[in-house]
Amino acid sequence: MIRKSLAFIVIPAMSALLAGCGSDPAVTGSCGGGCPASPQGTVYMTMTDDPPAGVSVLFFQVTLANATLTPTSGSPVSLLNNISAFGSDTPPQIDVTQLQAVSAFLSSAQVPPGTYSSLSLTFANPQLVIYNQSDSSLGNSCAVGSICQLTPAFDNNSSSLSFTSTPFPITVGATSPLGFAIDFHLNTVIQPDLSVNLGATNGVTISELPSAPTPPQLGSITGTVVTVTPSTGVFTVQAPWGGSFDIATTSSTAFDNFPSSACTTPGLGCLAQGQIVTVAVSSVAATGYSGVLTASQVTYVQAANTQTVEGTIIQILPLPTPAGELIVEMLLHNSPVPTSAVPIGGVATVTLASSAAYTIDNNGFTIPPGLSFNGAEDVTVGQNLRLLVEPGTLSNTGSGPGSSAWGPPPSISFTASAVELEPSQMTGSITAIDSSATSFTLGVAGPFFAPWPMPTAVSSFDVITTGQTSYTGFNPENFSGLAASDFVSVNGWLFGPAAGGVSPVIAAQSVVSRPAALF
Repeated sequence: MIRKSLAFIVIPAMSALLAGCGSDPAVTGSCGGGCPASPQGTVYMTMTDDPPAGVSVLFFQVTLANATLTPTSGSPVSLLNNISAFGSDTPPQIDVTQLQAVSAFLSSAQVPPGTYSSLSLTFANPQLVIYNQSDSSLGNSCAVGSICQLTPAFDNNSSSLSFTSTPFPITVGATSPLGFAIDFHLNTVIQPDLSVNLGATNGVTISELPSAPTPPQLGSITGTVVTVTPSTGVFTVQAPWGGSFDIATTSSTAFDNFPSSACTTPGLGCLAQGQIVTVAVSSVAATGYSGVLTASQVTYVQAANTQTVEGTIIQILPLPTPAGELIVEMLLHNSPVPTSAVPIGGVATVTLASSAAYTIDNNGFTIPPGLSFNGAEDVTVGQNLRLLVEPGTLSNTGSGPGSSAWGPPPSISFTASAVELEPSQMTGSITAIDSSATSFTLGVAGPFFAPWPMPTAVSSFDVITTGQTSYTGFNPENFSGLAASDFVSVNGWLFGPAAGGVSPVIAAQSVVSRPAALF
């Protein structure tokens, strides 16, 4: 079962609502309805994630409409308080398929210390995009070999789940962070008729994250810079779905990929209102009223008043183009600036302009020698790209299917004036290890586990690791901990095959152990 590393983290103290309580000068904003009477506890939640035979799930998005902890006595506590507090009625929307080996920080809330007996989650608005590689059509409009979208139904009123067994009951302290991992297993929850049953046995499971000294992986936030306060080293980011977060920087915070037009020296001065950045969250205050997150890394995404989109290349179109241009089809996974003009889960036909700049979003990672992304010749199916939309070129080319009907996803077209290679994720078994080169071969675990649709000749990836590669779940947690037949997820940059080779190459930023029994 593919276990997507979908992180939903909840932390204390509605961070932008607690200034004025006299406890933490770094917290911005106001107390809203009033300051809490006592220090609050810290709760983290992390969600992680296979489809029916003959179907590749390319995109599965759900909305987390409610998350509530119920104490053994007293009133339930919402873990999504910060959404409405910042003027947004849009709860977090989660693309499960993009989180095999990474995490995404979603929300913050105040949790009074005490003993809690259960966790309740409510999901809504599932959206499914598949590739039909079965031997028959689905419905009347999803032909064999085509990409189709459906708004599936929840079976058996399964949109709401309550977890009451282990690790519950559980105690939240005012000074000791607490974390949950929520595993979302698509091959279990997606039924043979492609409805969704979240209540299926082992479809969604929960466990407690390890406590210090092994910190939980808190994930990342991509959003718009709202304010920057140099005197405190804190800035505020608003996520596309509306939640806001106060982010503290330290002398250890890395600032990556900022252009010279933004700053000459990496630091808080690089940030400006309206910029889009990705923040890697390393910790959160665990005592008192402080809800400020701490950033280990801040990565530049785009300037204010520009539009980028992110997606996976599913096809390179064999169309005649001017020299240096390329036309690709992409499945859209993200728009850092939300807009109805960019349908997430839809398909974009993109002209990569001959004048486009090609770069790698390396997040401070040194790409191994011999791997390049300098132009159209380095573009390959399966790569994740972030594209800068050339103003005036974005147009709608298809509205998508109606509610509860199969059909082609909504579609758009545009010209990209900048092309940035982002990490891809894939899951499979290690079939060979080359210790002398610190590399291994990753066998493709079916098309759902790879950045679909790889060419039919591709049955494996050559994975290159470096001293910067991180390892999770191995003993020891380094390259020597890997073994043939290990089932793993890899997060890294995807390149075309080496000269004379067939297998695409991955420069691995991280390798995560996945117990096969849980997939």
